[in-house]
Amino acid sequence: MPVDEYPYYRVSATGNVLKIFIMGIDPGHGAEIKWVLVNAYPEFDGGNRLRRVVVMLTDVSDIRCADEQIRRHLEHLTALVDVDRAINFSFDLELSMTTLLTHVIVQLNVDAADVLLLDPTSQTLKYVAGRGFHNNLTEHKIQYLGEGYAGRVALKCSVIHIPDLEKEHNLLLDGKFQKGENFVSYHGVPLIAKGQVVGVLEVFHRTQIVRNEEWMDFLKALAAQAAIAIDNVTLFDDLQRSNRELAEAYDATIEGWSRALELRDNETEGHTQRVAYLTVKLARLFGLSDAELVQVRWGALLHDIGKMGVPDEILFKHEALTEAEWVVMKKHTVFAYEMLSPIRYLRAALDIPCAHHEKWDGTGYPFGLKGEQIPLVARIFAVVDVWDALRSDRLYRSSWPVEKVREHIRSLAGTHFDPHVVKLCLDSDLLAGQDYER
Repeated sequence: MPVDEYPYYRVSATGNVLKIFIMGIDPGHGAEIKWVLVNAYPEFDGGNRLRRVVVMLTDVSDIRCADEQIRRHLEHLTALVDVDRAINFSFDLELSMTTLLTHVIVQLNVDAADVLLLDPTSQTLKYVAGRGFHNNLTEHKIQYLGEGYAGRVALKCSVIHIPDLEKEHNLLLDGKFQKGENFVSYHGVPLIAKGQVVGVLEVFHRTQIVRNEEWMDFLKALAAQAAIAIDNVTLFDDLQRSNRELAEAYDATIEGWSRALELRDNETEGHTQRVAYLTVKLARLFGLSDAELVQVRWGALLHDIGKMGVPDEILFKHEALTEAEWVVMKKHTVFAYEMLSPIRYLRAALDIPCAHHEKWDGTGYPFGLKGEQIPLVARIFAVVDVWDALRSDRLYRSSWPVEKVREHIRSLAGTHFDPHVVKLCLDSDLLAGQDYER
């Protein structure tokens, strides 16, 4: 039925106004698709009898195409925002790429897609994520720079389009990979971040479909998003590695300082390492975070660093110290503060070197702090320090048995030590588990 006849019969039958869009093909313009707006309304004579039906046809193809283009652009922008959100809120590259590839397949109407990451050391492209494949062979795909389609894309830093893989005889596509997939065409886009190729986005088609410039532009936009994601994750990984290496360097330096201190006094060999180990173990029971425990360990390793400022004739004197000599000896906690406080990364570790000789009843030094005025880690360390000293052999005495040390520490709860810290430390059995055999 001709387009103008359908509204006539519809309005004639119902007597109602009709307004519809009709899509058809104009054979006179190369089978071009046309959209027509049909307005039809009845006209009646004085007796309410239908006299005629007026039908008006308006070509609205341009308007409909504009509407469709706006809708597609909106979908593309929404997809880019979604990908951008995935990139910014996660440093999981596989998750970001999976989100991106989902939009690649849906928005670009392709059958399969994958992302290959360039390893600059081995000059190879390795699989990161993929969607739409019938087998898992793509997950094991590795291509050298310049080899295969992806290798050529990365080497030439340009888009490659293979419209007919059958015609190309798949010379650059692994036959095993192609088996069972039935791909007929291919697009490969380089992923470029800061002027450097970081990978390749590949899309595959199982049917021959003509792609326009708008489609290609959106493919490149998605490739740009993929490059940003890879660059972000690379920067984050590099930063994490740098921080880890820096922390390891700090730790090695501090351990070197603590060993240098012990070289001055063979009598206390191994003491620093043991008290650092035990203090961290016990501090964990008090709910300290991993970051705080790093500072606890450093503070324990450096607890006696202030003694570098004490003259040897006082530090190693076997007889009882005079009152004046004790004044100098007690300054080692102040010396520790003066030595460590200028070092920014050690400021959070100062509590133990500066306050481990403070006492619960306020009779300690250097400041006479009392009760919970004393930092918690210093209160924990004080128990560990005395435990290790009494459990170790010294020139002037043999080590004490475990039970004798336990009773001694318990007797000092409320005067020298924090009673709560004493109870938790002794009840945990972590102290008794330490090996003091030499």
